[in-house]
Amino acid sequence: MPQSKSDHQSATDEEWHEAERRERVVRPLAERERLTQAEVADAAAILGLKRSRIYALVALYREKPVTSALIPPKPGPARGFRCLEPEIESVIEAAIRDYYMTRQHPTVAGLRRHIEHECKARGISTPSVKALRVRIDRQGRKALVKAREGPKAARDQFRPVFGEYVSDHALQVVQIDHTRVDVMVVDEMYRLPLGRPWLTLMIDVASRMVVGFYLTLEAPSATSVAMAMRHAVLPKADWLAERGVAAPWPVAGLPETVHMDNGKDFHSKALERGCREYGIEQQYRPPATPHFGGHIERLIGTMMGAVHLLPGTTFSNIDEKGDYDPERTAVMTLPELETWLAIQIVGVYHASIHSALQLPPMTAWEDTVARRPTPVRHPADPERFLFNFLPFEKRKVTREGIRIFNIHYWDSILSVWAGQSDARMPVKYDPRDLSRVFLQAPDGKHWPIRYRDLRRPRITRWEHLEAMRVLRERGRRSVDEAMIFDAIEAQRMLVAEAAARTKAARQTVQRTAYALAGSEAASATPERREPSPPSPIDDGPPTDQPLMPYDVEEWS
Repeated sequence: MPQSKSDHQSATDEEWHEAERRERVVRPLAERERLTQAEVADAAAILGLKRSRIYALVALYREKPVTSALIPPKPGPARGFRCLEPEIESVIEAAIRDYYMTRQHPTVAGLRRHIEHECKARGISTPSVKALRVRIDRQGRKALVKAREGPKAARDQFRPVFGEYVSDHALQVVQIDHTRVDVMVVDEMYRLPLGRPWLTLMIDVASRMVVGFYLTLEAPSATSVAMAMRHAVLPKADWLAERGVAAPWPVAGLPETVHMDNGKDFHSKALERGCREYGIEQQYRPPATPHFGGHIERLIGTMMGAVHLLPGTTFSNIDEKGDYDPERTAVMTLPELETWLAIQIVGVYHASIHSALQLPPMTAWEDTVARRPTPVRHPADPERFLFNFLPFEKRKVTREGIRIFNIHYWDSILSVWAGQSDARMPVKYDPRDLSRVFLQAPDGKHWPIRYRDLRRPRITRWEHLEAMRVLRERGRRSVDEAMIFDAIEAQRMLVAEAAARTKAARQTVQRTAYALAGSEAASATPERREPSPPSPIDDGPPTDQPLMPYDVEEWS
């Protein structure tokens, strides 16, 4: 029967010592052109082998003059040797190809039952589970993953890693990504489950500090990115104080490069123009190279590992979940989860030893800031920063004001431009509150413009989109402003009645409440005086102007 050989890595100490003993005897013989019978006999006596074996060892050493060539072979069949009948091998090969290597992920036990049925039909013996596992292993891990998980999963798992993004100093490279949080949140009114929120995280590559995050009930969007950017760039002392968090979070300033994947939410025109405005380079991962986003992926894994300790966790997979019911055990509202995440970041993660850095991210931040070749840049006007990342539409200013989303807006300041030009001017908006928009004047100022009919209620962009959808389904080809607000009012009444009965309705109520309440708190400033015409010299809004809301949420 063929023999299988060891190599110098797998050989035992005894096998290796025997190979060294043989090498000292065989090497002089291999160097001779011809061997005498006496020399072979002496070598056989020293090594305790037959003379035929000495000739074989000399031939092996001449072919491969290294000690490991003389390691004694292991007993048993050589690698790749098959001892089953060809017909059985054929059945196994077909079953592995057509049954086991499929997207249904059948088990080895299921494979054996499948083969057993086929073998009985043919009147041949059924192979053992061990024989099946040997032949499954011969397929190779990459081929198995490709067949059972798909080509992308195989590429992600087995593509060689040639490198990843690195950074020399603080805020040189910042990575950003989204994840669905592995925990259920409840609404504030009924304390009943709403669902899993979305988390947008940003990390400084050099120090591994979390530079900012954004938590929302909405799926990732361009505004999720903008809100995380705002949180990352602006100082966080007031934000922490509002949440009762005392630990420091010193990260603030404009990053040099923001590194993202190729998702649609990272390719918005608002994000592109905002980054250009502040000299921030946008850098995207090469397609199908998840290791280039390894820093943010590991941070997400760390945060989700901590979340799994919370009541209402959904865990990462069904095996971990078991019979645990996350909806029944959920207790945290979205603001409470946001505060918990802040404490987890500044009180635990920033102060813990990072395995790659071998020091806490907070200490690494101080070191990497000191290594910066230039001081950290900050927005000249923090209150204006988010304006450059807001979604916008271009509209003409007419004598009737501005019309956007089939809603009319008016302010006396518009008389300066009304009917004077056919040029379209940028109109930026807060998707959480459409009761006012922001006209960007030629001199760069942003003027808040409210509803023309001030009796109209505040609405969110997603409510507006839903009302438009309902009206179109009813066959309304021409939609006017009154129809929109009537539809939204009817929807609100219907949802309010159903809120205590269904999770989806409660989520709708909570989503609207978060948006309007946050916008109202952020814009609680004294009513502005009647503005004078814009000055071509003044490039900022007057101090008594209501400025941008604290948060922005976009629905698309």
